[in-house]
Amino acid sequence: MRPCELKYKIKSMTDSNFFDRKTMNFFGDTMANYGCCSHKEYWELWRKKPVKGGFQDSAFFCKKTFKRVLNVR
Repeated sequence: MRPCELKYKIKSMTDSNFFDRKTMNFFGDTMANYGCCSHKEYWELWRKKPVKGGFQDSAFFCKKTFKRVLNVR
């Protein structure tokens, strides 16, 4: 799955603000800076380069509900 496909699924199935323009602008992020990979029970959305403040953590989303999953590692 590509990051833009994951964004579409998340925005259509949840009320998440993760991909809102204001949120991404606040962190200095763009869709081009994301990569996506599959794990057993979730999708990992990872940043290719650090954004404002050196933030480069991955975000994890459930494959069934597309809700954000915290404390994966």
